[in-house]
Amino acid sequence: MLDYEEEIRKFKPSLEVEEIEDAVYQEDLTDMTDLLKQMMDQKK
Repeated sequence: MLDYEEEIRKFKPSLEVEEIEDAVYQEDLTDMTDLLKQMMDQKK
């Protein structure tokens, strides 16, 4: 049977997840608000 407490102690998060998180926060991504602003500016 698995010892869940032991498995939790051995768990280490993937470095890839942390790298992706940093990349997402550093990237200036367009969101819905930006798109709506662009549409309103085009209408004017």
